Amino acid sequence: MLVRMLAHLLTATGLLALLTLVPGPDMAVVTRRAVAAGRADGLRTVAGIACGLLVWGALTAAGLAALLAASAEVYLAVKLAGAAYLVFLGVQSLRRAGRDTGVRIDDGAGTSGDSPDAGGNGNASGNGNGSSNGGAWRTGLVANLLNPKIAVFYTGLLPTLAPPVPPGLPPATGMGLLVLVHVLLTLLWLGSYVYVLSRAQRLFTRPRVRRALDRLTGIVLIAFGVRVATAAS
Repeated sequence: MLVRMLAHLLTATGLLALLTLVPGPDMAVVTRRAVAAGRADGLRTVAGIACGLLVWGALTAAGLAALLAASAEVYLAVKLAGAAYLVFLGVQSLRRAGRDTGVRIDDGAGTSGDSPDAGGNGNASGNGNGSSNGGAWRTGLVANLLNPKIAVFYTGLLPTLAPPVPPGLPPATGMGLLVLVHVLLTLLWLGSYVYVLSRAQRLFTRPRVRRALDRLTGIVLIAFGVRVATAAS
């Protein structure tokens, strides 16, 4: 039983890894925060996304995610809210692209420069406790929670991948294990992506490059928003 469980888990992990690597709204949101305010904000955004996945896992275990996936009205409401949020973030990036503001390079110790959600003045407090910190985490959390596709994924595909559990363990154990694997893969992948972006942070401080990236990120976020809004349920 244990060998069979491990083999099944390995196969499921490989599929989850492929799905995690596919670019989506989460990656666009992380790009926006990491480029705008540096590595620390990017990692906080990744942490918010991971917390969102844990919430979806808990909702799935409680049966609420299945209710959302089965209810056309609720699904539509969450879908439109998520699409509106992505478009809002995209518009913010496009607006920021029109302003020639300086950015302090993140030193990896929690201080960052321009924060897209820190009151709109283009400056974070710089003490590691400013609104940029919570704003980045909330951005990742909200963007993930307002993605109804996660509910469909967790209630549709994930149960088919759940490995068999030894007798005596709750049936939901396999699902819970896969949720944790998905969270860890997400942290690893997006965390590594933020690190790569941070290596080029000095390039992003150049006004012309910064404006181009803000425009590109804004367009991508808006495109994802439109895609989420118009996608078939």
